[in-house]
Amino acid sequence: MNVHVINLFDEPATRSERRLSDLPDRVVEGDPYHKIGMHFSSPDGALSAGTWTSTPGKWHAFTDKDEYCYIVEGHCALIHKDGTRQDFRTGDSFMIPNGFQGYWEVVETTTKHFVIRDLSE
Repeated sequence: MNVHVINLFDEPATRSERRLSDLPDRVVEGDPYHKIGMHFSSPDGALSAGTWTSTPGKWHAFTDKDEYCYIVEGHCALIHKDGTRQDFRTGDSFMIPNGFQGYWEVVETTTKHFVIRDLSE
């Protein structure tokens, strides 16, 4: 096995795009459009890393995942269901632990690097 370090600024292995409004009951405001470049997926699919870009909008955050994010460019916020808001801009990094309940809001088109551990299984 020939394993190499993965640079998230390099070209991703795969790319996909979607309108988030195509996922029922997720969008709260706007019409966010996502571009995703996958750089890594573990053999069991539980760990992934990539680059994500979203246009402005607000939607329900996912559950059953831990996610580390590094904001490459833009302005976004995470809003807890109790109303607590945390804004993030270019150069910021943060961790969203499994169990977070609230919203993602992209204020200005945002690009992030992410590492996600899927706990849904």
